[in-house]
Amino acid sequence: MIRVLVTDDEPLIRAGIRMILSSAEDIEVVAEAADGREAVELARTHHVDVALLDLQMPVMDGLTALAELQRAAPRVRVLILTTFGERQNVLRALSGGSAGFLLKDSAPAELMRAVRAAAAGEAYLSPGATRHVVDSLAAGGSAHREEQARRRLEKLTERELDVLALLGEGLSNADAGQRIHMSEATVKAYVSRILAKLECENRVQAALLARDAGLGV
Repeated sequence: MIRVLVTDDEPLIRAGIRMILSSAEDIEVVAEAADGREAVELARTHHVDVALLDLQMPVMDGLTALAELQRAAPRVRVLILTTFGERQNVLRALSGGSAGFLLKDSAPAELMRAVRAAAAGEAYLSPGATRHVVDSLAAGGSAHREEQARRRLEKLTERELDVLALLGEGLSNADAGQRIHMSEATVKAYVSRILAKLECENRVQAALLARDAGLGV
């Protein structure tokens, strides 16, 4: 059973997330917090596996809570709840050790998928927000960076380049599969090979590389 902590200063959002996650047989919401300080305390006392953290909260914000959790409860995997208007904070959260980010208006199935991925030690990056983060990171790119990116992509097959271009657009595995007539499982296998070949830790790094190289732009 995956033990989850839900942190948001809005009770309705917490209630909605709890209702969604409680419908899964393998997920249990063991605690709720209204601010970052409370989240850190509850994560330690409730043996939490995955913590969902809002970024904008009173008392202690999500980024500060993430840093505190890294010190006080390093085994807890943290997923950031975000909106399109918080790109820079998302970047800071990713570099600060979060397991990924999820848009607050994500579909219930995506929320459960993200929690399971985080609990399994994987990074989860909301496909709907990936392109926005990549665009922010890619701003101000140089010709030198583009050339370096192109050289790294030379090790990929033509089909792998097709899949990588779709990652650069921020598509999910399912949407990418529909675009190029592949099953979701096949796309997932391609993504795993792409990350391994390019030595990227997650989809955002791979998508950024695609954008740097001008792939699909």
